[in-house]
Amino acid sequence: MAEPKFHVLRATPQTVQWGYFDRTVSPVLTINSGDVVLMESLTHHAGDAPDLMMDKNVQHVYDSISSADRGPGVHIVTGPIFVRGAEVGDVLECRVLSLQPRLPYGSNFEANWGLLYEEFGHTEHVVIWQADVSRGVARAVFQYPFPGKLEIPGTITDPSSVERRPALSQISIPLRLHLGTAGVAPAEDGRVSTIPPGQFGGNVDNRWFGPGTSMYYPVLNTGALFWAGDSHFAEGDGEISGTAIEGHLDATLQLIVHKGLRIHNPVLQTPDTWMCHAFHRDLNEAMRLAALEAIDFLVARENLTRQEAYSLLSVAGDFHVTQVVDDVKGIHAVIRRDFRRP
Repeated sequence: MAEPKFHVLRATPQTVQWGYFDRTVSPVLTINSGDVVLMESLTHHAGDAPDLMMDKNVQHVYDSISSADRGPGVHIVTGPIFVRGAEVGDVLECRVLSLQPRLPYGSNFEANWGLLYEEFGHTEHVVIWQADVSRGVARAVFQYPFPGKLEIPGTITDPSSVERRPALSQISIPLRLHLGTAGVAPAEDGRVSTIPPGQFGGNVDNRWFGPGTSMYYPVLNTGALFWAGDSHFAEGDGEISGTAIEGHLDATLQLIVHKGLRIHNPVLQTPDTWMCHAFHRDLNEAMRLAALEAIDFLVARENLTRQEAYSLLSVAGDFHVTQVVDDVKGIHAVIRRDFRRP
């Protein structure tokens, strides 16, 4: 097998889409299975603090993509990458080798799509955080009430138009650098929104999808056509305010095609666990589907019967809420990788 090649994919107006996946978009990079890509990932919330979250290249992307060409979703995604040898029915592994903040600031936006928008009087609010990578923490810098209601993805708020106040004094949180949105091209024609996750991946928002992990996606189109974006500094399970700490990351990823694997939805591999994902507008149904995904996974990998897998999940499996704010809700079933037979 040839040595993996290293590629660099910058985020430019020509290499990103704003708010959609589309399997007919021409690839911006073609690679071999096993190649490594340094991919720039931009947040769509840089306008919440443009003085801190925009350099000239980020500004160029925002200036070059009109609001009319943003949607139907909201996230900026870089790609697509065509992976040679990937065919429908294969599985594409995205292995995260490293993530580094491009700029040290990120935004948490308490949004109209958040869980408690009504309870907070139909108001929106911004908290800006700073990442301290050397210490592995983030600290709030300031906060302000958002003027009006966010309607257009990438809205830029003039710093002089809002009152910035101190926020979350003497509190620091662990950095959890990860990709909120990544995946292969959907099977559907036309523009597919980046908001709801699905079989192809997309806006899965699993906070564990960081360095040292791999996400596996069922390939739905020739070449897989991989995108990534919506990068985060930290997020809690649920993502209840509507966003994580949204910030730019430079992601070093290895993309590997697997033949003969069979999965229905994205599966995340961490050093200690497998996580099987399921999505539905009804959280109870998402839970049921995640259980079925996990049963199928255990039957295929561990040579268990479905009945045995069901029992094992009840006594040793954990089910977590991935997010509840992306139109469809997410559940991930967490399965330990250290099961041992007597």
